[in-house]
Amino acid sequence: MRICSGEVRGAQLKAPGKSSVRPATSMVKQAIFSILNSNDARWSRVLDLYAGSGALGIEALSRGASWVDFVEQNRKCCDTIRDNLRRTETADRAHVYGSSVEKAIAFLSDSYDVIFADPPYSYPSTELLDRLAESELLEGGSMIVLCHANRFPLKEGYGSLHLIKQRRYGDSFIAIYLMEEQAC
Repeated sequence: MRICSGEVRGAQLKAPGKSSVRPATSMVKQAIFSILNSNDARWSRVLDLYAGSGALGIEALSRGASWVDFVEQNRKCCDTIRDNLRRTETADRAHVYGSSVEKAIAFLSDSYDVIFADPPYSYPSTELLDRLAESELLEGGSMIVLCHANRFPLKEGYGSLHLIKQRRYGDSFIAIYLMEEQAC
């Protein structure tokens, strides 16, 4: 696993050993960031849910994100993320939370420009999108990038979140949701 672009381009990332983590392929990562760039995504604050190795969040740091919060329940994965942050010299712009995503959504209080969510493919992503749409983690213009299997059909919208792109890469699907701007 390597970082595709930005200040730490080419950096080799460590993957958690013998776990159920399924890191996004380089092709999927490049597609995600291409879609985000074509939609003028802001990069100041990023949240990486179900972070695994931290590859998506570290890619965002490499491409100019000011801060990334990583949420991962598996302790070995958290250690791997911290190691990858040290390897890429980006640890000073990140924090790793060893927590379930459900708990993190409840206790995190900042809003984010981009939220990456790459849950296990057996997880019903519709529940996650419902929770995020109701949370304080999003503001007008925030984007959610959801990597998922096609087992659970997604809706066009969840509250103020609206689907703007959906792509398939092998058995991986990417759905991008945008939080609409609130009228004054």
